[in-house]
Amino acid sequence: MPTGTRSTPSRTSPRKVVIAGIALSDCGRVDDATPYALHAQAARRALADSGLDRSLVDGFASAGLGTLAPVEVAEYLGLRPAWVDSTSVGGATWEVMAAHAVDAIAAGHARAVLLAYGSTARADLKAGRRTANLSFGARGPLQYEVPYGHTLIAKYAMAARRHMHQHGTTLEQLAEVAVQARANAAANPDAMYRTPVTVDDVLSGPVIADPFTKLHCCIRSDGGCAVLLVAEDYVRDLAKRPVWVLGAGTAVSHSAMSAWDDFTVSPAAASGRLAFERAGVRPSEIDVAQIYDAFTYMTLVTLEDLGFCAKGEGGAFVEKGRLLRDGALPVNTDGGGLAACHPGMRGLFLLVEAARQLRGEAGPDRQVHRSDGHLPELAVASGTGGWFCSSGTLVLGRG
Repeated sequence: MPTGTRSTPSRTSPRKVVIAGIALSDCGRVDDATPYALHAQAARRALADSGLDRSLVDGFASAGLGTLAPVEVAEYLGLRPAWVDSTSVGGATWEVMAAHAVDAIAAGHARAVLLAYGSTARADLKAGRRTANLSFGARGPLQYEVPYGHTLIAKYAMAARRHMHQHGTTLEQLAEVAVQARANAAANPDAMYRTPVTVDDVLSGPVIADPFTKLHCCIRSDGGCAVLLVAEDYVRDLAKRPVWVLGAGTAVSHSAMSAWDDFTVSPAAASGRLAFERAGVRPSEIDVAQIYDAFTYMTLVTLEDLGFCAKGEGGAFVEKGRLLRDGALPVNTDGGGLAACHPGMRGLFLLVEAARQLRGEAGPDRQVHRSDGHLPELAVASGTGGWFCSSGTLVLGRG
């Protein structure tokens, strides 16, 4: 088996970067593992998937675990990386860290960067080891909103209501996002919830934060995953088809809701524009999209901001099964955070699913094919953090 440990040749132009290995840890209901164990399980599987030797890894990125993350997690994994990143900007963390890693590899500061994540959020809440209240003990800008009950979901609900008021978006259209996510999950054996739901099911559920009912909101699960990014120099050593990183963009917006200029525009409008420009492709060329979906509105507004439809047209865009595996724009083909898994920060799962689709490894029941019958050539993965506070977008390709 090739080890992929050859020395990196000198060059004057930036190196291209590929996704070399991808993997999930055990996901869903995992009551007998620690977050560290899920990190390690996913990392081992991703390295095995790549066919490369662990000694090649000289960069590591992780967030959300450990007092000195990612140093503590790297130690647990037996790594001593020369390049590290622990950027933490909520759900967009993994796309932002991937963008940083791509830049580092392109510049020659690292040759192989492992991104790993693991969380037992569901099990911890069940056992009383953590609280779901993210506003507890808030300082800085958040302290001025906490007394008014501005939980994370309430912030998303306010934004959704503004979009409905300003653009005529309906509850039925938002519900379509949840219905199609569950339909995609039905073909995913790793998804936590696979039973189909209807628009009426979504609308008739208990209200969590107006206008969101329970099924408008992401599930809570355990799970982890890992992605290995490497320089193009090691492509011939890979066990699987490489997935090329064609372009990446990052952006931040606000923290306090009062500092958000427009509730109907997310920072994906900026990160997406950068990613597409750097990749040299247009949104209309994308075959499959993986979009952070903590709430149904998140999917809808991100589709607008990435340029798949005009501002205000997201409601109509998501109708008629457009987001299904065999729809006009397959979105969240694993079921997304609304149905497959959402262990806290889901951004890295988007990269795993995008790469899996481009490789043609999603399986006969959920693999996306283009209208000509061929496998998808281009994918986008876009993560959102906080309450539309941050965004990271990557454009990926087979060729």
